[in-house]
Amino acid sequence: MKLQQKVCIVTGAASGIGKEIALTYAREGGRVVIADINLQPAQAVADAITASGGTAMAVAMDVTSESEVDAAVAKVVAAYGGVDVLVSNAGVQIVYPVEEFPFAEWKKMLAIHLDGAFLTTKACLPHMKASGRGGSIIYMGSVHSKEASMLKAPYVTAKHGLIGLCKTVAKEGGQHGIRANVICPGFVRTPLVEKQIPEQAQALGISEADVISKVMLKETVDGEFTTLQDVAEVALLFAGFESNALTGQSLVVSHGWFMQ
Repeated sequence: MKLQQKVCIVTGAASGIGKEIALTYAREGGRVVIADINLQPAQAVADAITASGGTAMAVAMDVTSESEVDAAVAKVVAAYGGVDVLVSNAGVQIVYPVEEFPFAEWKKMLAIHLDGAFLTTKACLPHMKASGRGGSIIYMGSVHSKEASMLKAPYVTAKHGLIGLCKTVAKEGGQHGIRANVICPGFVRTPLVEKQIPEQAQALGISEADVISKVMLKETVDGEFTTLQDVAEVALLFAGFESNALTGQSLVVSHGWFMQ
């Protein structure tokens, strides 16, 4: 039980990678907060964890709203007494060529990925410091934190930016035992990625099968998607690692798509 009684907030945890991380944390003894803009499915995940003997609560959180983020974190602290782990995972994907990208959509993407990471970090840091236990902040980056792909200018920009935020938080948090790291998955077959397949096929003028084999998985060593559990295991590693020896790092989980 690597996370026994640790309070773990996971944003965007009603589905996909966030849900898998939340379930993994609960199995490892964490008190898990399912934070999502959609409260009903978030509550369903929390109920499932509770029904299986774990501890969980759901909170509504639009990560682009400072007031909502602050209110949700205050609710968690009131219920559980603090925050030990933050996983900033909430994200969306929108694809256009740069010259066709609507500015409103650009701003939306940066707000969810970057503003959301900043606001949740800002809200949780004081509680991690006050506890004297330190903590772990985990940002959900991407191989696109290291590489670029066509049609994804704001996504690539935001994911690169998370590495800069992570390094700064690691520097500022070190004396308080607060670690910050980034997980950089390759393509995982979440609803977000499933939605991209037909969109990219249309934008690139190729088949959906070719999007998978010639775009998404072309650079992997085995033509395989990264799995939800692959990512959750790395999130568990970062959350349970108690030393500042592992901070300010970005770990790529991509079947060899990107090798550092």
